[in-house]
Amino acid sequence: MSTPRVTVFIPVHNRQRYITTAVDSILTQTFEDFELLIVDDGSTDETLEVLSSYRDPRLRVESNSRNLGIPATRNRGLELARGEYIALLDSDDIAWPNRLARQVETLDRHPELVQIGSACDFMDGEGQRLKRVRRQPLAADDVAASLAFYCALTNRTIMARTAILREQRYSEDFPRCQDYELHQRLSRTQRMANLGDILVCGREHDGRFTKQTDTLGRDRKRAICRRALDEIGISPSVEDLERHYALARPKRLGAALNDEYLDWAEQWLVQLDVANRLSQRYVPEALIRIMTERWAELCWHARCHIGAGAYLRLMRSPLTRRLPATLLRRLRA
Repeated sequence: MSTPRVTVFIPVHNRQRYITTAVDSILTQTFEDFELLIVDDGSTDETLEVLSSYRDPRLRVESNSRNLGIPATRNRGLELARGEYIALLDSDDIAWPNRLARQVETLDRHPELVQIGSACDFMDGEGQRLKRVRRQPLAADDVAASLAFYCALTNRTIMARTAILREQRYSEDFPRCQDYELHQRLSRTQRMANLGDILVCGREHDGRFTKQTDTLGRDRKRAICRRALDEIGISPSVEDLERHYALARPKRLGAALNDEYLDWAEQWLVQLDVANRLSQRYVPEALIRIMTERWAELCWHARCHIGAGAYLRLMRSPLTRRLPATLLRRLRA
């Protein structure tokens, strides 16, 4: 049996309603040298019956003996994958037709990259497109620095070098955010980037595991942020960690996004810059770019609570001198 260039891996649990959409989007890819590996994690609905109706030889369905959970199922997928590259997709999403071709081309051309993600648009539970696009940082240095604040790679869009992910594996201490934990850990030694192309459409619905475990997700993200700060050379207090976590989530702050928080944020970002220049954990210029964007976003959202003073703070801050002109024009509009 010949070895495919790519293993497309879909873990699935009780997705009889959506799994055919995900499978069909892979079987109609313009790039054809792949296997589609689906690992069923103890579904109790008719997911396996739906999958049994396919006769395409590229489709391979494996089943866990019992429900193992997401990290263990992802690790089993890594063990079973035969492709040089592994492309990840969730069981309720759609890969646009040129996804595999575009990402194989990129990894072939850039051997220094271990993973490549992309932009992602969205649909609702009925398949209606939403006016929402998730764009991530593109350059590898910016992706790495962003991981100190948030998950800068969208898991459903990733294609990676199978051998390296198999060696690193997903941590089973992270039933949520195991992808973010792996990316942040990989960033110590590996380079990862994103394409600006929209290559995947994610489905938003109440049945998603992330929707049902929001509190657990926040806890695991804070743990990853703490580890990232430790690697820079900062041991945050509980309050500083909570505020750091909020830097990438200004909408969640609500009325707490006030002058006092902005005072803390500006001083904190300067402290991160100083510590990072000593530790050299991230490329300093990349970390500054990411922190400056965080600062601008904070000030932009703070205008709803403190009015024009937020804009004045933005323009007077030393951080603003590093803002790209395009972002400044957008904020002024």
